Amino acid sequence: MRIAMLSPIAWRTPPRHYGPWENVVSLITEELVSRGHDVTLFATGDSETKGKLHAVCARGYEEDPSIEPKVWECLHISELFEHAEEFDIIHNNFDFLPLTYTGLITTPVVSTIHGFSSADILPVYKKYNGKVFYVSISDADRSPELDYIKTIHHGLDLNQFDFRPEPDDYLLFFGRIHHDKGAREAVEIAKACNKNLILAGIIQDDPYYQQYVEPHIDDKNVIYAGSVGPVDRNQLLGKATALLHPINFNEPFGLSVIEAMACGTPVIAFDKGSMPELIENGKNGFLVKTVNEAVDAVAQIGEIERANCRRHIEQHFTASHMAAKYIQVYETILEKRTKDKQGH
Repeated sequence: MRIAMLSPIAWRTPPRHYGPWENVVSLITEELVSRGHDVTLFATGDSETKGKLHAVCARGYEEDPSIEPKVWECLHISELFEHAEEFDIIHNNFDFLPLTYTGLITTPVVSTIHGFSSADILPVYKKYNGKVFYVSISDADRSPELDYIKTIHHGLDLNQFDFRPEPDDYLLFFGRIHHDKGAREAVEIAKACNKNLILAGIIQDDPYYQQYVEPHIDDKNVIYAGSVGPVDRNQLLGKATALLHPINFNEPFGLSVIEAMACGTPVIAFDKGSMPELIENGKNGFLVKTVNEAVDAVAQIGEIERANCRRHIEQHFTASHMAAKYIQVYETILEKRTKDKQGH
């Protein structure tokens, strides 16, 4: 099967530190290649893959301010669609803009919807509903106005995450420093528990960071570790007593949640969005509704067997599981296409 994999170009694929969409694209791509599929990855020129790399943009625009995002996004997307007939399937991981090219080609397009930035982008998805095959990343993130071929949860390369049966004594917040992700609430929870807290992630909202997070950073009880790469991520996640995930929005997925559990670290999350699809309450973490409930959950974290957290990921959230489901989607589409051509 000849597959064109379209990655975003905000960051390198795979990302050096932050870049969740690029991370997922890399995991799918490498797993497909390992299974013998002919995959061409359309990504930044500095990206790394065992498949074929096709690039027009040298670096991620978030890493090089001289790159004008809209200009290079257009060049990047059009490059793939101008080669569309060379592929059996195009797999779009680049949000809504590539959908506007799909009426000009005959190659079927699968589009993974990595979340809706707002309801304002729905008109594009609605226009191409039925033309493009939509995959949701959680049941919670489905729009009732769209048709989907499947929900496919993200998976991990477990080789990147070491299981740690014995943690150190600190809580971890791992995500964007932003109201949506609940960095402020994580600080409140840790202080109420009298536990040390490490925060890791890009600062996406400077005023929010300066008002609600920075005043508490003392490099002892509350530490900001910055945006960390894969090696430090593995260490931080694995050594934490628990991951705090007090989100203030209906999160479509939450990679850090399954990454923590892959290391054996239970997760305490606000019960919103996709969290009930990732966390089995009382088995690999706790679903809570308030800061006070999260504080109570920290006191009960010792009841969670860390081996259960790892086992849950092995059974449900590996890159192998994820790729196998995408292959099923591709095959279903191609079989339908063949039947349609034969007039069945």
